[in-house]
Amino acid sequence: MSTPTRVYLARLAGVAVFDPNGDQVGRVRDAVGRLRPTQRPPEVVGLVAEMPMRRRIFLSLNRITSIDADAVVLGSGTLNLRRFEKRPNELLVLQELLDRRVQIDPGGQAGSVVDVAMECSRGGEWSLARVAVREQTGRLTRRGHLHQVEWERVRGLSGIADSRGTANLLSVLEDMRPADLANALQDLPDARRNEVAAALDDERLADVLSELPEHDQVEILAALDRERAADVLEEMDPDDAADLLSELPPPEQDVLLDLMQPDEADPVRQLLKYTPGTAGSVMTSEPVILPPDATVAEALARIREPQLSPAIAAQVFVSRAPMTTPTGRYLGMVHFQRLLREPPADLLGGIVVNDIDPLRPTTPLPEITRRMATYDLVAMPVIDRNNRLVGAVTVDDVLDHLLPRDWRDRDAAGHPRTVEPTLDGADG
Repeated sequence: MSTPTRVYLARLAGVAVFDPNGDQVGRVRDAVGRLRPTQRPPEVVGLVAEMPMRRRIFLSLNRITSIDADAVVLGSGTLNLRRFEKRPNELLVLQELLDRRVQIDPGGQAGSVVDVAMECSRGGEWSLARVAVREQTGRLTRRGHLHQVEWERVRGLSGIADSRGTANLLSVLEDMRPADLANALQDLPDARRNEVAAALDDERLADVLSELPEHDQVEILAALDRERAADVLEEMDPDDAADLLSELPPPEQDVLLDLMQPDEADPVRQLLKYTPGTAGSVMTSEPVILPPDATVAEALARIREPQLSPAIAAQVFVSRAPMTTPTGRYLGMVHFQRLLREPPADLLGGIVVNDIDPLRPTTPLPEITRRMATYDLVAMPVIDRNNRLVGAVTVDDVLDHLLPRDWRDRDAAGHPRTVEPTLDGADG
């Protein structure tokens, strides 16, 4: 293996994994240590890599030709795609050791683990030989000294991981997409998961909750105080917030809605009134809406806003004032490709398309799916009986509700109950 003889593992988190041809096959998410019956440091037997579709697999160290801060390179393009499953005598180094409260001998200096290094012996065996520990100073404004000490000098590394610290684990997870972070949270013990979730800012937590199974959403929300829970719900898209609240008892729904700002709670209350399995129940009430006298340039500026999802930003809906749902009379829509072909000063009213009948709030999901597929649309308008735009159904909304309810979840053995791959299975 062409690699340094000492590798600090937290620095490998997120590093790309390449096959011998230089094609990226995934990213490093953790390292697997095998506990020994003696006091010797755990042996490192491999890495956990995350592949496309969030499948996590085990990469044995003897199949890796090089490791550095920029890349992990495999010696073979053939991979065992069996899902990673941690065995009883193994530990996930980053997940279980980062932020653990420990003591350094001699003297018993208290600190927390910020990194763990694996080292290679002359016989080619890798083990968790050194630990980076940050001293606890007792002063919020001063960081303690960083010590790099042998594994044997650190007390508190054995047993179940301390779940009190989260800062370093968050630093490992901070660059993940919301869906990947949601996947990682499902692999944590409940207490640790709730601590990490609570440490995220409101907007980040809102994005992550939208990617979790319903029961995990409810458990994380229940672990927050109600004021914080209401703040997070305000950051969620109204349709996602409504989906989450629909899993709660009506009295709890009312409490949280009352704690939300009225302008944030009102669209959620409206969505909760629609019958499940209809356009009204799955639509977003905040599509991009502009008046007919807005210019192409203004429309392009709106759909460039970074907080918009691709499905929402793919088209602009045109209506009379007011511009918030329910709007004035709905006039039609303009796809972003049409906007790119028109002069910037042209008005939307001159290029609007209205030759496809909008949905009604009561339109059932099978009919929505058929019509979106027929016309190759990524979003469709929803209007009420007064021809006012009340929302839009996007293709991601439809997929979320057509897939089985547990498609984001795993069974007790760690396997996806339906279609989603996640973390479980080592062959080391």
